[in-house]
Amino acid sequence: MALGRVKKTMAVAVAVVVVLAVHFTRTMALDPTVIVIGAGMSGISAAKMLSDAGIKNLLILEATDRIGGRIHKTNFSGLSVEMGANWVEGVNGPQVNPIWPMVNKLKLKTFFSNYDNLSSNTYQQTGGLYKESFAKAAFDMADKLSEFSTNVSTSLTASRLEDISILASQRLMNMVPSTPIEMALDYYNYDYEFAEPPRVTSLQNTEPLPTFTNFGEDVYFVADPRGYESVVYDIAKQFLATNSAGKITDQRLKLNKVVMEIRYSPSGVIVKTEDGSIYRGGYAMVSASVGVLQTNLINFQPDLPRWKILAIYQFDMAIYTKIFLKFPYKFWPTGNGTEFFLYAHETRGYYPIWQQLERAYPGSNALLVTVTDDESRRIEQQPDSETKAEIMEVLRSMFGKNIPDATDILIPRWWSNRFYKGTFSNWPIGVSRYEYDQIRAPVGRVYFTGEHTSEHYNGYVHGAYLAGIDSANMMIGCIKKKICKFQIMPKGT
Repeated sequence: MALGRVKKTMAVAVAVVVVLAVHFTRTMALDPTVIVIGAGMSGISAAKMLSDAGIKNLLILEATDRIGGRIHKTNFSGLSVEMGANWVEGVNGPQVNPIWPMVNKLKLKTFFSNYDNLSSNTYQQTGGLYKESFAKAAFDMADKLSEFSTNVSTSLTASRLEDISILASQRLMNMVPSTPIEMALDYYNYDYEFAEPPRVTSLQNTEPLPTFTNFGEDVYFVADPRGYESVVYDIAKQFLATNSAGKITDQRLKLNKVVMEIRYSPSGVIVKTEDGSIYRGGYAMVSASVGVLQTNLINFQPDLPRWKILAIYQFDMAIYTKIFLKFPYKFWPTGNGTEFFLYAHETRGYYPIWQQLERAYPGSNALLVTVTDDESRRIEQQPDSETKAEIMEVLRSMFGKNIPDATDILIPRWWSNRFYKGTFSNWPIGVSRYEYDQIRAPVGRVYFTGEHTSEHYNGYVHGAYLAGIDSANMMIGCIKKKICKFQIMPKGT
């Protein structure tokens, strides 16, 4: 009798397991699991698009303790400042920048950035301001050089000729910036936007720049206590569960999960994290930065195909460092036409672009100076005290020896952070639609997204947002319509 009951119980258990297995298989076939790796703008944008399409069996793995990625606020001496993305770039043009309505919906505090008066606010290496007439002549020449480069780019594109660097176009005009003020203006026109110098930056993909051509030339500085990242949180809360306080509590979002391995096969993916967790799913959406993809943080098994690796390695991960400083009192000009000022040093890129923050943070006595590329790497590797001393020497050359020392300094270190390895991607010389298609193309059931996969808007917040939608649509087409083959156009087409 007892043995018979055991056999009957075992038979029932086996039947239940079989039924559950069949149910699980059918569920996976109808609504496959998607593991989204990274909860920055692209990852969250992609996840929302998938959710809206009915693919709700999602899991989002984020390496840090927050969402937002390179959009991240922090407290600096009582001020809420942006460590990464800080502007809505491209406003009031023929098309609406998709980020702009989101910012306005949340009523974030934004401030129009007016650079028109820079010729009156350009400082020599020593000796104070340049004479305005001299500076204006230099600005006019820089504008002519930029216009010439745009014409060269348009001509190359129309003739289907190969790409060149911005510097190469300047050489064509026999006007390579070389004096301190010429280099400062060249830096302002290019490095300040792309975080890398003209000698490595693609001409055809930056002149004219689609962001400003399509969305408008106005830019707005975000300075709100809730942070620019609240835009990402708002998107996330549209598909992730929250509690009564508005905090995301959805179990599909897991923080502090550092992905170390992605195994993929025709039947699905297995994702391993550094804490020993293992997650299985139907597909993976990788939104890690191109800088991270160029490291060994995430191990793909099997290795990504050679064409994919080469495409990833061809893109640049640039570094853009915004250094915040606070002082006991203001010693710089304030009022209309004084928000931005330039410093022209014999070393190109040596603390060149300055912003006084009185409009954004009234009474804060705060300045912001921007450096990029090699200077960013150098500064990240030295003590903050050394950087502060260098900055004070520059400020004293501009405003006199009797100005006070900064009381506080904040130096983001995006390059040193293994979860980012830089700030945003830059499109280098020679990368065409062919390489772009390769970098955004899926490998089996592993899909890729991020601002670096945005053909026209790489490096921008709106690029990250639109890239997430684009990559999600590719995955949706595969899951729902079984259109899984991604066509890469031949090189040169």
